[in-house]
Amino acid sequence: MNRGKKSLNFSSGRHFLQIPGPTNVPDRVLRAMAKPTIDHRGPGFAQLTFEVLEDLKQILKTSGAVVIYPSSGTGAWEASLVNTLSPGDQVLMFETGFFAAQWKNVAVRLGLEVDFVPGDWRHGVDPQVVESKLAEDRKQSFKAVAVVHNETSTGVTSRIAEVRKAMDRAKHPALLMVDTISSLASIDYAQDEWGVDITIGCSQKGLMLPPGLGLNGISEKALAVSKSARLPKSYWDWEAMININRSGFFPYTPATNLLFGLRESLHMLMEEGLENVFGRHKRLGEATRLAVKAWELELLCQNPEEYSSSLTAVVMPEGYDADAFRKLVLEKFNMSLGNGLGKLAGKVFRIGHLGDFNDLMLAGTLSGIEMGLALARVPFSKGGVTEALDYLSKR
Repeated sequence: MNRGKKSLNFSSGRHFLQIPGPTNVPDRVLRAMAKPTIDHRGPGFAQLTFEVLEDLKQILKTSGAVVIYPSSGTGAWEASLVNTLSPGDQVLMFETGFFAAQWKNVAVRLGLEVDFVPGDWRHGVDPQVVESKLAEDRKQSFKAVAVVHNETSTGVTSRIAEVRKAMDRAKHPALLMVDTISSLASIDYAQDEWGVDITIGCSQKGLMLPPGLGLNGISEKALAVSKSARLPKSYWDWEAMININRSGFFPYTPATNLLFGLRESLHMLMEEGLENVFGRHKRLGEATRLAVKAWELELLCQNPEEYSSSLTAVVMPEGYDADAFRKLVLEKFNMSLGNGLGKLAGKVFRIGHLGDFNDLMLAGTLSGIEMGLALARVPFSKGGVTEALDYLSKR
């Protein structure tokens, strides 16, 4: 060992994980996950199952069934489709960003016919387009409308309540499926009130866990439709899951220690109060945007009504590479920022401000970005951190 020379891999202090998921896992959750694994066929496990399923209903604001899979959010996407649709069914989907396009690809590979409404990746779903598309569908061929609530690749939040109203005005019976992967437990969401039939979620963002759990929230209408769905399914089968969940168990080996962590994270959310959680995210998102505007950089999201409380995507000035900037920030300040995905690769960086996150953590994040902009010689105006701190100190 060379005691006088610093290792190239050494970095003092903690790593700032400021991507929009996976997010920082709180110590309480880590400790809960470190418990000894228990018998997943025993009475102690059954009680754990009942607790997390009941508490998740409160997060989704639903009285309907909730199922949890050992999976990613992609698995929860697939579960929403295979449990309710049949080969050749038509689905209305919207190009709000990279993940909306990925969900569409899953649907196409499953043998569904997708009407994919093009978008510019800077706006959310237009409720008027939803209404127009469904009104034109006089044969009611669309069996589902699938919308990403908060597009993680762009920092744009679609207005789900308005989408539901548009569907109601069109008097169309299609199911409403909503991806809440980067909005659940971060941005207000009300499955029952908004008439959502299937909610898609996962563990590694607002729920403050590592990756590994996918979930579906299911309306009575969706359950009824599932009885006649003919897409092949086994692992994702709602019926098998719901039936055995009634006794507190799973049809296959569950992710036991992630469920320990989930129980703890749900307790944390309830202790803070959901409305306070949403208010905290909204406040931190606004402070971030004020910093970006003070830097005279461009927000990717163009509609203030659709600004995300979970993340902010920032457009780099022409001729500057966002990935080179991110690399510099990681090397100099031990901070990870989200990269641009798909057609936004190299053009934007994303600031995650969701999950277990507070004012001082945001202050450090924005300071790292402002120092990084200066080191990278990106044209910008100083003072973004000060602008954000002034806002936070008054609220």
